Amino acid sequence: MEPGSGLPQRRAGAGGGLELGVGGGGASPGLAGALSRRRKQPPRPADFKLQVIIIGSRGVGKTSLMERFTDDTFCEACKSTVGVDFKIKTVELRGKKIRLQIWDTAGQERFNSITSAYYRSAKGIILVYDITKKETFDDLPKWMKMIDKYASEDAELLLVGNKLDCEADREITRQQGEKFAQQITGMRFCEASAKDNFNVDEIFLKLVDDILKKMPLDVLRNELSNSILSLQPEPEIPPELPPPRPHVRCC
Repeated sequence: MEPGSGLPQRRAGAGGGLELGVGGGGASPGLAGALSRRRKQPPRPADFKLQVIIIGSRGVGKTSLMERFTDDTFCEACKSTVGVDFKIKTVELRGKKIRLQIWDTAGQERFNSITSAYYRSAKGIILVYDITKKETFDDLPKWMKMIDKYASEDAELLLVGNKLDCEADREITRQQGEKFAQQITGMRFCEASAKDNFNVDEIFLKLVDDILKKMPLDVLRNELSNSILSLQPEPEIPPELPPPRPHVRCC
């Protein structure tokens, strides 16, 4: 760093240690105080907390999508999720700071009694299939029954055809995915690749944007201190299994 640049420098002090200086001269008390105050300022707290759940058959890449979005990492040989896992990511949309709690659920049927308990509190649901495995697409009606039975009718739905990087092995066309989504009121559709990091951020951010657009204006203007969306300790176990919904969304 050039002397006299006006930026903080580290230089040797009389005792051989390092001290903070500015531009080759001693830092003024006012500047040192400003720097100290800046370091001590806590980050702005999140305005909302939203829960999103990722569901779909085993091996479709649910964990890979979550980890690509939250950590920007990809594992070629991810172990199957046992029960439920979650990660946290904070994003900013519409001038709001949103803390996302993303639940990654096991695709094996034996875990359904566990994972279904997380549906009720989810504001957004991402349903994933593998474009190279027809059986994962054929399983979509089964997952829609789980959504209809346990999820809130207000939950935003997004259908994702994952593994777009394996285009040569595709078994499900984009048109088939679009057609399925069109049968579900309010469901969006997108194809993505967790491996190539294609459309991953867009999936989550669009879902969050859709959730925010549906919130009443008076909710958006408040701090939500007593709301289900306000910041709360991260749950370690799900609530009790919710009862089936009386009204089922038509597929």
